[in-house]
Amino acid sequence: MHRNLDLLLTAIAPAIWGSTYLVTTELLPAGYPLTVSVLRALPAGILLLLVVRKLPHGVWWGRVLVLGALNFSIFWAMLFVSAYRLPGGVAATVGAIQPLVVILLARALLGTAVRVAAILAAIVGIGGVALLILTPQASLDPVGVAAGLAGALSMACGSVLTRLWQPPVSPLTFTAWQLTAGGILLLPLAYWLEPALPPLTGANIVGFVYLGLIGAALTYTLWFRGIERLGPATVSPLGFLSPLTAVILGWWWLDQTLSPAQWLGMVAVLGSIWFGQRAQQTPPKTLAPAKG
Repeated sequence: MHRNLDLLLTAIAPAIWGSTYLVTTELLPAGYPLTVSVLRALPAGILLLLVVRKLPHGVWWGRVLVLGALNFSIFWAMLFVSAYRLPGGVAATVGAIQPLVVILLARALLGTAVRVAAILAAIVGIGGVALLILTPQASLDPVGVAAGLAGALSMACGSVLTRLWQPPVSPLTFTAWQLTAGGILLLPLAYWLEPALPPLTGANIVGFVYLGLIGAALTYTLWFRGIERLGPATVSPLGFLSPLTAVILGWWWLDQTLSPAQWLGMVAVLGSIWFGQRAQQTPPKTLAPAKG
């Protein structure tokens, strides 16, 4: 029962992340991806710091900077490079390799058993994401593909290290540290590479508040809590819910039509998540001792 509740709470995070595209396109000024990332991470991180009133100490200063860079700064920067250089479907499909990378990194750094069923489930999930959002006209750009792979690797490393480096603080405090570090590291990039924001409208403010409080503070607290309790190899496949939610919101809110391939993709994504969770609960097979 506790495991199912942890899975449900953790799944809320990627489900909400799926609304990021809709909120960004409908409520925020276009053309400021890095600035939007800073305003999503840094105010939320500072607000959480004011709530928890606890700063890192000793070795945790360096570790928090590394985690903030991997989970936010590098990941979001590469995500936007990939999105600009590739069609959205290609970028999301490239990024969907993250659960596979997490499985391998968790084995190398945490000693987590590699289950063949979990690998197969991740591959099915990647195929489901491709069916959901990949179009026949999609083209490949080497820089965009490299950025997408780098972003997936960054987030995968961040997820595994988040489990490996568990400070003696609550998930809320750990989230506050990482969001603040990630926002600070992104700040000079946004300042150097993007113009100043235009005067904000009421809709812009609503969008920034939603992305900061709901899309960052709440969701990453749930996500890091899930990594702590369930492990990155279990949590990472839940990320397939993000493109699924994005497609459903586009259909419901923007009146977009869904093709038979997209419906099949939904089934594949949900099936891969279910099968992947079952695989993680199954004890890994071991070789029988030799006789004689």
